[in-house]
Amino acid sequence: MQTPRPSLNALRAFEAVARLRSMTLAAQELCVTHGAISRQVKALEDTLGITLLVRSAQSSDPTPEGKRLAEGLTTAFSLIDASIEQLKPEPLTLSCSASIMMNWLIPRIAGFHRRYPQTELKFNMNYDQIDFVRDKISVAIRASTIAPPKDAITRRLIDEWIGPVCSPEYAQSIGLAAPADLARAKLLSTRTRPEAWSDWFAATDSAPVSGALTDVYEHFYLLIQAAACGLGVALAPQMLVMNDLVSGKLIAPFGFAPGPRQLVLWIAPHLRAHADVAQLEQWLSEEMNESLKEMTAFLRASDGAMLGGG
Repeated sequence: MQTPRPSLNALRAFEAVARLRSMTLAAQELCVTHGAISRQVKALEDTLGITLLVRSAQSSDPTPEGKRLAEGLTTAFSLIDASIEQLKPEPLTLSCSASIMMNWLIPRIAGFHRRYPQTELKFNMNYDQIDFVRDKISVAIRASTIAPPKDAITRRLIDEWIGPVCSPEYAQSIGLAAPADLARAKLLSTRTRPEAWSDWFAATDSAPVSGALTDVYEHFYLLIQAAACGLGVALAPQMLVMNDLVSGKLIAPFGFAPGPRQLVLWIAPHLRAHADVAQLEQWLSEEMNESLKEMTAFLRASDGAMLGGG
């Protein structure tokens, strides 16, 4: 006797529940009711004769058998979605953090539009894991510490240099002349990278300061604004503060040092042959390298000015 085949709807419902650990979230993603999801999963379990989920009031977690099935289904559905997406023209979409968008990309994006006036470019504000097909993302900028999707094409952009920055007035008010003087400062950090100061102390072989007050902000763009307003000393990537350094709103009293991260590009594998994706990849790489050259030249000029003034 032929074994009954599970329905595609039941498999789709189970995969969503296993991935999201929630029937409610799965129902929202698939635009059906919670009850419909529950019935589909129960029908799948009855068809296969095994328990696939451990249900609780807080979550729906896959059993070991359910986890194996879900992994295969996720790969299969992603392949189906990618095959369909290849036939559908989608707008070019770049994913990056809000901080990179505000502090680095927006001041430069007009150059992309001038070079490629016929290309529509959309943005996705995210700095975590993504699914290229589900989230409709073409290219993503990420730190090397974040694991890319297993099928992503990755390209290294630049090494990330980090350093303390503050307003000139704040540096003068606390007599900030050497790293040890940071003990008198209010050190600003972000929830998205709480280890930033430790990274810089390690990168510069400086002794961590003790006794300094600290303030924590949600994102780098808030942290940088706080530093520019004289609220303390922020530890930030140089690419995010370049414009503020050039304008004089911020200073980098101890320069910058290479940190433990690199910026990398993730490219959707099913879009790799598209001309607009290749154009965006090339433009981002060129702009990253150009901004690094500009910052290096600016810091050298600043050092020369200080030596000349001394």
